[in-house]
Amino acid sequence: MIPIDLITGFLGAGKTTFLLRYVRYLTGRGLRVGVLVYDHGAVNVDLPLLRPLRSERCEIETVVGSLDPDCHRRRFRTKLIAMAMAGYDRIVVEPSGVFDMDEFFDTLSDAPLDKWYEPGSVIAIVDAKLDDDTTPEEDYFLASQAASAGCVLLSHCQLATEAEIAGTLRHLRSASEAIHAKLPPPDRILAKDWDKLTDGDYRMLQSCGFGAAEFEKRIAGRESAFQSLPFLDLPLDGKALREKAAALFRDPRCGRILRVKGFYREGEGWYQLNATAHETRTEPVPESKAALLVIGCELNEDEINLLLTGRKPEHHIL
Repeated sequence: MIPIDLITGFLGAGKTTFLLRYVRYLTGRGLRVGVLVYDHGAVNVDLPLLRPLRSERCEIETVVGSLDPDCHRRRFRTKLIAMAMAGYDRIVVEPSGVFDMDEFFDTLSDAPLDKWYEPGSVIAIVDAKLDDDTTPEEDYFLASQAASAGCVLLSHCQLATEAEIAGTLRHLRSASEAIHAKLPPPDRILAKDWDKLTDGDYRMLQSCGFGAAEFEKRIAGRESAFQSLPFLDLPLDGKALREKAAALFRDPRCGRILRVKGFYREGEGWYQLNATAHETRTEPVPESKAALLVIGCELNEDEINLLLTGRKPEHHIL
C-alpha cells in the first residue's frame, strides 16, 4: 500500500516551506513522490514555490476552487484515484490551513482507496510565535490538527524567544483541553531551527504516524467561515504591496485578516510576500505570476478592493 503523509497547520504556519524540505529529503532517499496541494479558494499562490520539486522523482498535483465540504471530498478522492495509477512510493498532501482532519482519514477508508493507500505521517506545523489573540474557531483548527498528528513541528523557532516558544506550547495545550484532545508526547513535539534538522529528525518525521484524533468536533462543515479573496496582476511593487498588506491588518473595516500572501515582480526578479498581523516576509522565488490572496473571516470585499486597487470590486469572494 502507498503511504500518504499529511502536512497540516493553520494559516501561515509554514506548511509549504516545510513540504519543500521534506520532499527533497524523500526524493534524496530514492523515493518517487507525488505531491498533492489542496488549497482553500480558487487561486493557489503557493504552486510556483513548489515547481523546483518537479523531476523524474516528483510530480505535483493540485485541488483548488471550492469551499463546499462535499465538493472538497469529491475532488480529493478523484485526484487520489488518478494518482494511485502513477507508481508513487509515497504521496505527500498539503491541505488548506482550515482543513477538516476527519476528511483525510474518512477519505482513505473509502473503497477503492482503502485498497491502495494507508495513512503515513501526519505532521502538524505550528508557528513558534503563535498569536495569543485567536478566536475559538482558529484554536479549534490548531488543536484538531495537533491531536491528529504523530508529530508537532514548530516553525520559525530561530525567530522566537524561549518565552515565546513556551507561550505557544501553553496556548496549544489550552486549545487542546478545550476540545478534550491530547497532544503528541513531548518527544514528538519538535522545536528546532529547520536549517538544523538532521537526517534523524527527518526519519522520525517520516515514521511518526498519526494521533488518536479523539476530540470534540465543534464546527463540522464550517470551513466556509474562512474566506479567500484573490487579486491577479496588481500593478504594485514590493514596497507598495508591503504597505498595503500592513494597512489591511490595521483597518477593521476590511474584516479579520489572517494572512496575505502572493507574488510580485521587481526588476528582473520575482518575490514572494507572506504577511501576518505581526510580520511580513519577502524572499526571491522562481519565475511566477503576479497574484495576491487575502485570507480571513468576515471579509469586506468592497473595502479590501478599495484599499488594494482604489476601485470597487468586479468579482465576488470565492
